[in-house]
Amino acid sequence: MAQFRAKTLDLSCYVNIKIIRDHTKRKVFEQYETERQALRYIIRNTTLPQRTRAQAQLQLSQMHAYTRLTQVNNRCILGGKSRGVFSDFRMARYPFRMSALAGDLPGVKKASW
Repeated sequence: MAQFRAKTLDLSCYVNIKIIRDHTKRKVFEQYETERQALRYIIRNTTLPQRTRAQAQLQLSQMHAYTRLTQVNNRCILGGKSRGVFSDFRMARYPFRMSALAGDLPGVKKASW
C-alpha cells in the first residue's frame, strides 16, 4: 500500500485515513486498468498457445490487489462513510440532505407531491 501512496499529500481536503486509502486505490486502479484488460484478453483468447495464456494468468494473479476494481469503495467525500452513499454525488445520505436543503447542489430540490 505504501508503495502506491503519493509522496506528498495535501491533507486539508481529506477527512480520515480511509478517504486517503480510497483515493490511492482509485488512482492505482486507473493507472493499471489497461494492463489488466490486456492480460484478461490474452487469458480469454483460445487461439493463443496455452503457455502464453498461463503466463498471462500468472502475471495477473501476481498484480497488487489495489489494481482491481473490487477494491474501490464508494465513500462520502465529506465524512468518509462507506454506507448509504449516493454514487452520483459521492455523499452519504445526511450530508446530501443538508447540502440539498442549503442549496449547495445545483438541480436538487426537496420533493413534494
